[in-house]
Amino acid sequence: ERLRRTLRQIADTDVDVLVTGETGSGKEVVASLLHRWSRRARGNFVALNCGTLPETVIESELFGHEAGAFTGAQKKRIGRIEHASGGTLFLDEIESMPVSTQVQMLRVLEMREVTPLGTNEVRPVDLRVVAAAKVDLGDPRQRGPFREDLYYRLNVVTISIPPLRERRDDIALLFFYFAERAAARFRRPVPSVPAAVHRHLREHDWPGNVRELAHFAERFVLGLEEAAQAPSPAPTEPNAAMKLPERLERYEADIIRETLGRNEGDVRRTIEALGIPRKTFYDKLQRHGIVRSEFSR
Repeated sequence: ERLRRTLRQIADTDVDVLVTGETGSGKEVVASLLHRWSRRARGNFVALNCGTLPETVIESELFGHEAGAFTGAQKKRIGRIEHASGGTLFLDEIESMPVSTQVQMLRVLEMREVTPLGTNEVRPVDLRVVAAAKVDLGDPRQRGPFREDLYYRLNVVTISIPPLRERRDDIALLFFYFAERAAARFRRPVPSVPAAVHRHLREHDWPGNVRELAHFAERFVLGLEEAAQAPSPAPTEPNAAMKLPERLERYEADIIRETLGRNEGDVRRTIEALGIPRKTFYDKLQRHGIVRSEFSR
């Protein structure tokens, strides 16, 4: 919830943003939300992973080139920076960007202009840059050869994403988000979520963070996830000592949370899916300590 508020506050400011976090922690999701919630939402959201491209390729990808700029450049190519003009450029693993490219990227950030390879023509660009790093670029020991001046130019606003294991309250909400996205992609309904999956969401440490959770949700929608197929084991302590009314209360709370997550916190759709009156719905929220706004995007 705190992260969502921060993103809402800075979405329309147009400042460049540095996002830090472990692999798979959701850095691209954050960048995408910043774009979607900003006035640049109608422009392109262009992503580039700096850690996957060699130096000879990354400059052409970023800045573009003219025909004949280098061996094999038979056609003119518009770079990612120009393509993102009017929108947002997301640079993942920016700590891996070659030093020579960093110099040119610093000029883009300072002057908001780009010069494609093979020409002296300077082209203005209007874009927001969101950069992501797996390491703390403010720590010289972790920064390595990354330029300090580029770090300070990017470090207008820094968003640090804690690993998923440290924000367990987000897990169920993110699971339903990814499950709905997967269902739309595969043109399938979102299956009902059995107790075994709820238990897995609560108890697993998610070392792969958001990426692992997204893949889990996709397998669940496709019916390939073992946790969804396995029968629920017999209750163990402390659940074994729970009386039937307590178990029913817990199950009811899980169903309400599941339905709220699936409907993005929308009250009308949630009470229709649950088949209960509005007053009963709010009474149950209060009894179970459920905050509806936590399920709203």
